[in-house]
Amino acid sequence: MLKLSGVMPALVTPFDGAGQIDFSALGAHMTNLRAAGVTGWVPCGSSGEYNLMTDAERDSVLAFVKTFAKPGEMLIAGTNAPHTAGVIANTLRAKDLGYDAVLLAVPFYTKPTQAEIIRHFNAVTEATDMNIVLYSYPGKDGVEIQYEALDALADNPRIIGIKESSGVLQRAIGIATRYEGRIQLVSGSDDIALDFMFWGADSWICGPANCMGRAVCDLDRSFRAGDLVKAKAQMATLYTAMNILESGKFVQKLKYGCELQGTPVGECRMPLGALTNDEKAAFAAAMQPIIHWK
Repeated sequence: MLKLSGVMPALVTPFDGAGQIDFSALGAHMTNLRAAGVTGWVPCGSSGEYNLMTDAERDSVLAFVKTFAKPGEMLIAGTNAPHTAGVIANTLRAKDLGYDAVLLAVPFYTKPTQAEIIRHFNAVTEATDMNIVLYSYPGKDGVEIQYEALDALADNPRIIGIKESSGVLQRAIGIATRYEGRIQLVSGSDDIALDFMFWGADSWICGPANCMGRAVCDLDRSFRAGDLVKAKAQMATLYTAMNILESGKFVQKLKYGCELQGTPVGECRMPLGALTNDEKAAFAAAMQPIIHWK
């Protein structure tokens, strides 16, 4: 089984003033994240506004990230679509580009049953022979990948992990204990990431890494080194800003955070709207100890 480890940013997609993908900004952004110590790249996920891009745009981002990546850096592509045929087509293109795995939520807008979820993911693995990291985010997708589906998928050798983003710690503990050695637990609830680590998550597909790269990588390193006291203090410092991220306008705040860190990545595409001055002020205040991380 492909082993997932470390902090892998769920990359934002920079846009220029004309609304086009800004590859120069993306390169500068990724250079800073590499310096912070990330272990791989996850483009075209929800943090990357994949649902607001054309297939050609998404392919261009995947190609850029693949070219930028160095040997040993994990490559996980977001290849979601609203239907199984689209997911298969997107996944095959990512495979042709040389990606190690894909990150897949349930097809959006459909709210499939657990039986339909099982059928969908089995169809994708059968058609693509590609490693899949499941993405369970019921708050966004309206449906959870429940134990019924996970039980049926756990012995599929291509289902290698699950990014758990319910925000419910009991759910993470359940996955870690129920599927140990079969499905890797991937941290996807950022404000309780340290708890995920304690329960066996060796990897973190992390949207906040875009604007908190050094801090979240330091937290991961502290935990792996066994310094739990330091890791707890670091999580406490990160918590307020992460909690604000989770309160709404997540991607807008990620992009504003990049601006605060000195690597601007432009605005979000419509229908995502701009932050208010009050929202900017609150997030900027919470970001100060992260910008000046020690």
